[in-house]
Amino acid sequence: MPKNEARLNRVNEELKKEISHVLTFELKNSKVTGLISVTKAKITPDFKYAKIYVSILNSKSIGKTMEGLKESSGFIRSQVAKNINLRITPELIFELDDSLEAIVFSMRGVPSIDDSGIHEFFDIVDRLKAQNCIIKFSII
Repeated sequence: MPKNEARLNRVNEELKKEISHVLTFELKNSKVTGLISVTKAKITPDFKYAKIYVSILNSKSIGKTMEGLKESSGFIRSQVAKNINLRITPELIFELDDSLEAIVFSMRGVPSIDDSGIHEFFDIVDRLKAQNCIIKFSII
């Protein structure tokens, strides 16, 4: 792995963590509703732009939430600049990542996990892990 690629990967992970923190604890935009997960960050090699892929669950309106994120990108960028030491803080471009939503939708088809559904359940868990998602289980 080239040196620059390793640095880009480290910065992508830091951006992902910091933007997740800002969205969870600091952003106060009424348009941004629901559970928002940053699934991936991809910064350009010149560090001027970063695409931030988000997954949105239980939102009143996904379109309005995306609009709110785009309106708040300046605030989020300023918070990132305060906490990540980069010469250039990238302009943030938010993109909807609906892969997590598709997985959750497919899980709705599994009413309970018995011997026949256990393999499907673990396939879903493996897909979530491949996307570096945090997995929480609740047994009812």
